[in-house]
Amino acid sequence: MIKQMPQVKCSVANCAYWTSGNNCTAELIMIEIDKHANAKLDSEFAGETFDTEHQDYAAAIQETCCHTFKPKH
Repeated sequence: MIKQMPQVKCSVANCAYWTSGNNCTAELIMIEIDKHANAKLDSEFAGETFDTEHQDYAAAIQETCCHTFKPKH
């Protein structure tokens, strides 16, 4: 059985992984809560390594942010 990737929508058009229709093409998505927005998570954005050991809880959508963002060149 082939596992299908979920469709990820993103409105940040200046991200390297953004495509037409507000679609994200990154192979890996890392989402954090805002209090960790500036944290260095030993990550290569949209790469293979992320700190996936910790867990946090968001009370609302507005408390989350995407660490996968990579500016378009």
